[in-house]
Amino acid sequence: MIKQYETVFIATPVLSDEQMKEAVAKYTQFITENGGEIVYQEDWGLKQLAYPIQHKTSGFYYLIEFKAAPEFVSNLEVQFKRDERIIRFLTVALDKDAVAYAEHRREMKASGKKAESAAPAPAKDNDVELDIEVDIEEAKED
Repeated sequence: MIKQYETVFIATPVLSDEQMKEAVAKYTQFITENGGEIVYQEDWGLKQLAYPIQHKTSGFYYLIEFKAAPEFVSNLEVQFKRDERIIRFLTVALDKDAVAYAEHRREMKASGKKAESAAPAPAKDNDVELDIEVDIEEAKED
């Protein structure tokens, strides 16, 4: 059974652009060589960390969305752990709602609009309205 995943990793800030591209190429190649399919990639660039990690206060963030078998994720995470360029990573399985939101976010980015300002209508579950909205600017201030 193939599932869709999203992984974000933070690389050490001392890498050059070429070294960062090399690291990204390593992981995208690893995913495709092991039967996975890259759905989307996004370079979030150099950002401040919320707290120091390995005495570093910033890092290069990179997002990869991919489809793969569930047992592949543990192999990918082992690769992240072995790579000293990667200081943190997080891989999550996307449910159907998260996949729909990710597609919507990509469409908004392609059209030049903010995904937050034009988020899809809230989902309803048993007549209970679920309305979750995050204001990124407010979250940064907190």
